[in-house]
Amino acid sequence: MKPNNSTPPPEDPVRHHVYDGIQEYDKRLPNWWLLTFYGAIVFSIIYWLVTQHFPSSTDESRLHAEMAAIETAKLASSSATLDDATLWKMSRNPAFVDAGKITYNATCASCHNAALTGGIGPNLLDEVWIHGGRPTEVLATVTDGVLVKGMPGWGPVLGSQKVSEVVAFIMSRHDAPGGAK
Repeated sequence: MKPNNSTPPPEDPVRHHVYDGIQEYDKRLPNWWLLTFYGAIVFSIIYWLVTQHFPSSTDESRLHAEMAAIETAKLASSSATLDDATLWKMSRNPAFVDAGKITYNATCASCHNAALTGGIGPNLLDEVWIHGGRPTEVLATVTDGVLVKGMPGWGPVLGSQKVSEVVAFIMSRHDAPGGAK
């Protein structure tokens, strides 16, 4: 048989105030809740320090990178209507110039030299152009070639996108009308 204890179990302390007839226990919050709360505070302080005081890149640099990507996409989609203004814009865009340089070094540098100073083919840096120096004229020369002088037409081999990138690379080494380099 069990001994009969007449003492009731100890009650949890209750706060002295009553609100709408409700009394609250005066207990400590659970440890898991406190850990989550304090962890959120520490995380927010670290996040604030990392993003505001030690940024890896500024908002302005991210904005310029995004704007350059948008401009590149717009110019790439307008490659069907290549005019002088579009080709000059492409020649000022690093994405097109870099892609054009790679294609130029693979196909054109053997005749025109990697520095564009000429060799078997003419110099592409001077102001004297045999078949016209406007970007659309250079595009036509690269696309169709000049078989009489030994230059093959690169349009069917490379495609219009790569040809326009090569022209952008060549024109990047020249001043655009209006003095913008």
